[in-house]
Amino acid sequence: MTGKVFIILLVVVFSSIVMLSGCSKREKITKLQQLDGKEIAVPTGTVADKLVLSKLPNAKFKYFNSVMDASLAVKSGKADAAAYDEPILKNITAKNSGLVVLPEMITTDNYGFAVHPENHELKRNIDLVVRELKKNGGYDDMMRRWFPKTGNPAPMPAIPLNGAKGVLRLGTSSVTEPFSFVDGSGGIVGFDIELARYIAKKLDMKLEIVNMEFGAMIPALISGKVDMIAACITITEERAKKILFSDPYYIGGIAAVVNE
Repeated sequence: MTGKVFIILLVVVFSSIVMLSGCSKREKITKLQQLDGKEIAVPTGTVADKLVLSKLPNAKFKYFNSVMDASLAVKSGKADAAAYDEPILKNITAKNSGLVVLPEMITTDNYGFAVHPENHELKRNIDLVVRELKKNGGYDDMMRRWFPKTGNPAPMPAIPLNGAKGVLRLGTSSVTEPFSFVDGSGGIVGFDIELARYIAKKLDMKLEIVNMEFGAMIPALISGKVDMIAACITITEERAKKILFSDPYYIGGIAAVVNE
């Protein structure tokens, strides 16, 4: 290789490095309003982009197969932020250093369990269990267990169920960590699953978990295939026309995750 060719190759390599670093260099984001006009990663097939536009009308979007992929795009500099449900983003940032959820929310939503519109007794018992857990400190224990500041959620606690009065069927979608997900042993666990077991215990029933696609949960509830559903479900007026929601047990919404 001649000296002239070697110099040309060095120039090409240096130019490529500069171009790549320029593409990945992004403004440090500390406030939500800085994201207006920026590139935001969202999971394909969700309404996250529409919700972002309600607060940031000039936002631009990049679409990914999952919320994890969207978050990792932020970490690698392919997007300025990722937008999705706040509790799920909190779970991701706890396990991926260098990412942080902005404190200001894009939207604020209430999450709830849902039952058949005519099953007011089950709704009443769900609300009663949540109130009791908040009063005796059990709810705070659940928050620490499923929403650690760093690392993975803690193991699911043992909650014995006698089941003298039958079976309570919970419909869920185990892709909403930390509310409902599959752990290392293959079991379905999470905040919603633990809460469902407390509900079943109060009713002296066994708990049967019916795992399904998220979009199939409401039809399954209406048709009577399950008694209640839960998987980070947002309470909305449109859904409330078809199903009966519990009182909110978690306040979340759409948030943005950025590089720390």
